[in-house]
Amino acid sequence: MSPKPLRILSHLPLALLGRVREAFPEIEILEVPGKGPLPEGLRGEVLLTQTWASPNIKEVLDCGVEWVHAYGTGVNRFPFDALGGRPFTCSRGASAVPIAEWVLAVMLAFEKRLPESWISEPPERWNFATLGGLQGRTLALVGLGGIGRAVAERALAFGMQVRAMRRRPEPSPLPDVVLATSLEELLADAHHLVVAAPATPRTTHLVGREAFALLPPGAHLVNIARGELVDQDALREALDSGQLALASLDTVTPEPLPEGHWLYDHPGVRLSPHVSWSMPGAMDGLVDPFIENLGRWQEGRPLIDPVDVDEGY
Repeated sequence: MSPKPLRILSHLPLALLGRVREAFPEIEILEVPGKGPLPEGLRGEVLLTQTWASPNIKEVLDCGVEWVHAYGTGVNRFPFDALGGRPFTCSRGASAVPIAEWVLAVMLAFEKRLPESWISEPPERWNFATLGGLQGRTLALVGLGGIGRAVAERALAFGMQVRAMRRRPEPSPLPDVVLATSLEELLADAHHLVVAAPATPRTTHLVGREAFALLPPGAHLVNIARGELVDQDALREALDSGQLALASLDTVTPEPLPEGHWLYDHPGVRLSPHVSWSMPGAMDGLVDPFIENLGRWQEGRPLIDPVDVDEGY
């Protein structure tokens, strides 16, 4: 079977798609604007777009698009109703390694009291500090997809006890990870709670007052999923009461946070602007699943990383 000719419509800058051109030099790629009128006569079979909705997404889809790929993982802000039954894939798990490294970094910083333990003048006492460690600590993971598994693998290497909760009743993909069936079982005695589940209507405010109350006092929250999964009002209460010692947040709601938001100034919050995915080669990692699927699409084979629009991820 000879590959059918394709034209890709891209909401992403062509400068990011050099690897696609190298892999498929015969395919035409057209950059289309994310808003405003489209060029007259625009046609294309494949749309490469962001994980959120461009204002003209419906108009672009009407240009003959048969398959849509989102350049990222979290697709909760994508207008699924606009797809009209078209296949929809994403770069699921492509950022798992840098995000998992970020999670380990903030857990280590919490245990080793960084940056608080750095000094710029003589301390009251030299050669003494009360520091923690990851070995023997309990990690509670909400979500055990590609990112959750990458976090779990690294946590296990540090000697942590790892428990996880996932929606689907499937066996643990890692033999040393204990699957919990309830929040009570997941959070009992957990020192670190890492949120790594997709954002769907079912997971909105999954981590809130009940979850914080089940944690032992002084626990550490890490959110690298979506801000909607954490009830930020309940988070503030838990931090103010000392139930939570620290929240390390790479994702919040809304994004970007408006000036003056309490998360910027709270002493119990370490906030980064949704950058945990970043590392050398990260952009290539996001485009590789698309390249794989392009080959599959041309050959009529099943696509990898399909999005279940009914479930929202």
